[in-house]
Amino acid sequence: MQITAVNENCFLIQVADHIDLSLTDKIAYLTRQIELSLADSLLDITPSYSTVLVQYDLLKVAPLVVEKQLESIVFHCAQKNVPTGCNKVIELPVYYAPCVGWDLPALSAKTGLSVEQIITLHSDNHYRVCAVGFAPGFAFLAQVPQAISIARHRSPRAFVPAGSVAIADTQTAVYPSDGPGGWQLIGNCPSILFDLNQEPVSPFAVGDYVKFKPVSRTEFIDLGGKVIDER
Repeated sequence: MQITAVNENCFLIQVADHIDLSLTDKIAYLTRQIELSLADSLLDITPSYSTVLVQYDLLKVAPLVVEKQLESIVFHCAQKNVPTGCNKVIELPVYYAPCVGWDLPALSAKTGLSVEQIITLHSDNHYRVCAVGFAPGFAFLAQVPQAISIARHRSPRAFVPAGSVAIADTQTAVYPSDGPGGWQLIGNCPSILFDLNQEPVSPFAVGDYVKFKPVSRTEFIDLGGKVIDER
C-alpha cells in the first residue's frame, strides 16, 4: 500500500493498482481504523474500489503527524488478517416497472429476458458496497449478474429521479437525489438514502451488503414513492 500527499490536507492510500472485490474487506477495515485514529481531526474519508482518500483538518493536526498515523495504520493492516462477515445487510424496497424503470423494456429487448426474469435476477443477489461517491450517498454496488449487465447510456439523461435503481456494466446503484445520470434505470426505491438531518447521513458504508426487495405499486406509494414521467 502506498501513501501519497494529494494536496495540503489530503492523503491518498493506494491499496492496489487494480479493481478486485476481494479488496473490499481490507478497504473497509482500513477506513474504520483511520476514522478511529484521526477522530475529530478527520474532515472526510472516501474509500473506493482500490483507494482511500483521507482529508483532515489542518487546524487540529499537522500533515507530518497524519502521515505517521496513516503509515502505522497501513503497516498494521498489512500484517493483520482482516475480519470478514461483520458488515451489515441493508434491505431496500424496489418497485420494478417501466413507469419508474424507464430502461426496463430496452434491457428486456437486448437480453431476451422478460421483465419478470430481470427483476428476479437483480433482486435475488446480495450486492457489496464497494465505493461511495459521485454524489452524496451514491453507493457503487457489485456485482450484477452477467445476464443483465448493460453499458451506461452514451448520453446521460439531464434528469434522473431520486430513488432510481440502475445498472451500469456490472455495477448497480440507487440515485439518492434528483439529478443527471447515465445509468440504465430498472426501478425505484422509496427509501431516503441521504439526509443531512440524520446521523449517519447515509446508510451505506464500504463493505456493507445491499439486498433489494421487490414491492408492488401500492406498497411503493405507501412507502412514499412517486411515479415521475420520463422527461
